[in-house]
Amino acid sequence: MRVGFLHSLIRKEEKLLLAELRGRPGVELVSLDDRRLVFGLGSPPEVDLVLERCINHSRAMHALRLFESVGTRCVNRYDVARRCGDKILTATALAEAGVPQPRWRVAFTPESALAAIEELGYPAVLKPAVGSWGRLLSKINDRDAAETVLEHKSILGTYHHSIFFVQEYVRKQGRDIRSFVIGDNCVAAVYRTSDHWITNTARGARTSLCPVTAEIGELSLRAAEAVGGGVLAVDLLERDGELLANEVNYTMEFKNSIDVTGVNIPAEIVSYALAQRGRSA
Repeated sequence: MRVGFLHSLIRKEEKLLLAELRGRPGVELVSLDDRRLVFGLGSPPEVDLVLERCINHSRAMHALRLFESVGTRCVNRYDVARRCGDKILTATALAEAGVPQPRWRVAFTPESALAAIEELGYPAVLKPAVGSWGRLLSKINDRDAAETVLEHKSILGTYHHSIFFVQEYVRKQGRDIRSFVIGDNCVAAVYRTSDHWITNTARGARTSLCPVTAEIGELSLRAAEAVGGGVLAVDLLERDGELLANEVNYTMEFKNSIDVTGVNIPAEIVSYALAQRGRSA
């Protein structure tokens, strides 16, 4: 089987996945560096399967769409990448599936965004529709802060910052939960703990084992199914004894969760991916 490994930089996660792929009998690796890839519909790279590990969302989404256009099975699929890579589409998919999540609003002008923030109440969280690693999140504590941030976004922001995704602020007691869904299984979960209100490990949060309870497993699978399923990380918030799905990530990072959970996450990913060969794109 010729497996195309679609990537940007080779980080620790990619090294672990590559090592796992090289150890599987019958697998021939084909490097697909998105910085060098040239795709023509008449001459696509000849691979049986694509495992996507791009850093750039736009490159990932368009490359997956092009591969699927010629019938190549991709993990994750284009539709999943499109939904998960845009927080508005993720929130909409979760809402349509009845998955509990923080309250949210979408606005298209600074004036309507201010109204949305005040409707949800202070503090509120302003997020870019497309982004990762906890970057460019704003906790809006009062009207003065709201007016300032909205003005900065409207004048200095890119196209993606001209659409305002506003979410209620959930007091998460210094931690959240990241669960890992692969296919039909929630294989592991970790707590991400930080003194900062943003609990991404990219921002210094610490990971510790979180048992996969029936509630965590069920909500994680519902959230994953809502966006189309596959290899996904689901971020969950705890509030007054209930769990809320916050975000779903399609090019998930897992290096800080392997030793903590004792689960060989890259092996789980590769086994799932290889089993997708031959399925409809």
